[in-house]
Amino acid sequence: MNICAVIMAAGEGKRMKSAHAKVVHPAAGKPLVCWVHDALTQAGAGDQVYIVGHQQEEVRAVLGEDVAFVLQEKQLGTGHAVMQASHFLEGRRGCTLVLCGDAPLITAATLQAVLRQFQDSDPAAIVITADALDPTGYGRIIRDAGGAVQAIIEHRDATDEQRRISEINASMYCFNTALLLSALGKIGCRNQQQEYYLTDTIGILISEGHRVDAYKTSFEEILGVNDRVQLQSASQILNHRILNQHMLNGVTISDPATTWIEDSVTIGQDTLILPGCHLAGQTRIGSEAVIGPDTHLRDVQVGDRATLDHVTAEACIIEEGAQVGPYAHIRDGSLIGPFCRIGNFVEIKNSAIGATSVIAHQCHIGDADIGEDVNLGSGCSIANYDGRIQARTTIGSHAFIGSNCSLVAPVSVADNAYVAAGSAITEPVPEYSLAIARSRQINKENWVIARDRLRARRNDS
Repeated sequence: MNICAVIMAAGEGKRMKSAHAKVVHPAAGKPLVCWVHDALTQAGAGDQVYIVGHQQEEVRAVLGEDVAFVLQEKQLGTGHAVMQASHFLEGRRGCTLVLCGDAPLITAATLQAVLRQFQDSDPAAIVITADALDPTGYGRIIRDAGGAVQAIIEHRDATDEQRRISEINASMYCFNTALLLSALGKIGCRNQQQEYYLTDTIGILISEGHRVDAYKTSFEEILGVNDRVQLQSASQILNHRILNQHMLNGVTISDPATTWIEDSVTIGQDTLILPGCHLAGQTRIGSEAVIGPDTHLRDVQVGDRATLDHVTAEACIIEEGAQVGPYAHIRDGSLIGPFCRIGNFVEIKNSAIGATSVIAHQCHIGDADIGEDVNLGSGCSIANYDGRIQARTTIGSHAFIGSNCSLVAPVSVADNAYVAAGSAITEPVPEYSLAIARSRQINKENWVIARDRLRARRNDS
């Protein structure tokens, strides 16, 4: 069966109070319209056309080139929006799913169930519905004794008895493509708003003797996003689904209420996610790792059995068994080798740290290549930027860098070399050498008294 999809994504979304198109606002780390796109793709709708208008460049940018776009220059209602896709649908057989680009909670499982029902019963259309605790404002579904849809009555037109119906129209449909095109050609704009309503096609199909069925899903799945409050609610629901899936796959998440994981993240079995974590982008975490608390990762690869405590990291690799944190920042382009220990208040940028090396306290490592089993003492800094260019520093394996050292790039320290504490290294340090680069200490006796710098009362008795 040929499955097409038409997605309405042209609205301005005034209630968002934003300079950006409503459907590109992210929910749980992904634009609203991309959630719809992914659900359709997983359901088997390979041919998708998006009706765009307001800020269309943004919508096109987030969806890419794998889908089609049609411009709706004037927003004259949902029926008018779908009319713009007529040339896309002409000559096609099978069915067409019509969805809203601001309804990110619809799932592929629901769409697949709708498609199965369509294939099994071959109706003119299927209306996706849900039961609402408070159906005020929604169109009501009127069914006959056999369960087929007789009409969709808008709230303002409904009688008191009809308003007591809890089953509502989700504004999501599956149409026989040929019959949809036929009905679109017959709808008018005879209403106060002078708009073309897609729901009118349902009435036309029924009046012509075609059967229209309904598929009822959960109310949660049909929720749309019209303002920032609804955006936050949708984000929470999506995040809850993501966390549940990870937990079912063998990940322990100790506090789901404070944990945010984007849909694109993968996590291995027996990994523990502690409170306050945010994992984003193309982050990949191995098995039996401990992440958190309060760890923020974006596009980070984390190896098996690594431990990250109060870490911020982006676009880097942290390999097996590494211990990072607390309060460490691993910046883009960095590689933390196996079983390294990167301690508190350490910042590493665009650097490779070899296996089992230790950078334990208050260091800045920028643009460096550091070998295996290297120790950098507290307060070490690599001066990688001279105001114009960034230069690299090389430290060989098994080297020892004492506390409070400054290595002025470009400079190299060979394998097995030592650098004495407090040194400022500007020249290469050969293998097996000890480099000392600091002024000789001079003590000037009674200088405090001679310069009247005494900070306490003298006791001459």
